[in-house]
Amino acid sequence: MPPTLSQIGNQMSALTGVRAIMKDIIETLRANPDESFINLSAGNPVILPEVEQLWRDCTTQLLASPDYGEVVCRYGTSQGYQPLVDAIQKDFNQRYGLNLTDRQILITPGSQALYFLAANAFGGATETGRLKKIVLPLSPDYTGYGGICLTPEALKAYQPTLEIDETAHRFKYRPDFEQLHFDETTGCIIFSRPCNPTGNVLSKAEVKQIADLAAPFNIPVLIDSAYGPPYPSLNYTDIAPILGNNIVHCMSLSKAGLPGERVGIAIGDERIIQILEAFQTNVCIHSGRYGQAIAAQAIQSGALAEISVQVIRPYYQAKLALLQSTLDQHMPSTLPWFLHLGEGAIFAWLWLKELPISDWQLYQQLKRVGVIVVPGHSFFPGLSQDWPHKHQCLRISLTATDEEITIAMQRLVPVIEEVYRSNNA
Repeated sequence: MPPTLSQIGNQMSALTGVRAIMKDIIETLRANPDESFINLSAGNPVILPEVEQLWRDCTTQLLASPDYGEVVCRYGTSQGYQPLVDAIQKDFNQRYGLNLTDRQILITPGSQALYFLAANAFGGATETGRLKKIVLPLSPDYTGYGGICLTPEALKAYQPTLEIDETAHRFKYRPDFEQLHFDETTGCIIFSRPCNPTGNVLSKAEVKQIADLAAPFNIPVLIDSAYGPPYPSLNYTDIAPILGNNIVHCMSLSKAGLPGERVGIAIGDERIIQILEAFQTNVCIHSGRYGQAIAAQAIQSGALAEISVQVIRPYYQAKLALLQSTLDQHMPSTLPWFLHLGEGAIFAWLWLKELPISDWQLYQQLKRVGVIVVPGHSFFPGLSQDWPHKHQCLRISLTATDEEITIAMQRLVPVIEEVYRSNNA
């Protein structure tokens, strides 16, 4: 008999969002070992030879360094491995003309942990019983935000406006500032830029407007830049980190080739960073130091920023261009299909307007032709409105080969055609 769980235990041990879908995908692959599936669900980055070699070289340097024992055989400070903190401080100050101090930087065990710290430090019930909300200003957004809140009812998302180019079959989400509202009940704000799953990039003006609306209430604004510059630089439009008194610039080295080492980075006001650092001390003492040590070398040398721009970005940008051109060529122009503008990240986001079936049902039909994608409804955490759009989208990974992407899109098109045709028959 399993142990009796607490309320939080039940909540945190449940599969949510994409994790539940990934379980179905794994079971599908295991149950059909002889079938050849093209799996376009993965968020795992491709192991690019140049990137792997960078981390091998940094590991070799660490092994030969007199600091090796200090790195792996001793505890460190909760803030992070000092050479990595120093490397980030120097790089950002030189690259962006900033004046950061080392006390404005915190290293966490991955950015998911960082958002968990923030959501529960600033969101949830206060000592007086007031509920402080964690606000996602534009939905859809990263599905992982749905699992970070120990007080689930604290999570609130806002429905966006849509800019639609009917002729080009493209669209873009924008924050709806007429609806967006922050006040003393708002604990913190989180959004990704570039966005997983859509590839959306909020403009500098939109970010500033969000931060300005939050500033009178001293609300921290966490910008999830797991795909942003300077590493891994998976932005296909020109952007730079945005910092401010209430903004925390959040980074991850996962898409820069270190997902297994869980290195997250927070840069912001020292008062906010100190709160997150204290929370981290109680949760896990500090992030693992091996990944931090090799990351320090890669950033100090400039190699990580260079390889991000010269290798990682072009690889995924070419995959996106291939997917776009294949759909443009094969998808009938008479169908109401729209790709989100590809401004960053490693996914394409397909909206099928007035889809006659649910995204989950379409996902099941695509599996029958050997194509696995991710139904989009999991990427609307915190959005309580009954919005049909939530069940009309698919996330398509760009981590497959060129041949696989081409074949998968060619298989996807007739399935979608048949879905609309059957509804009109």
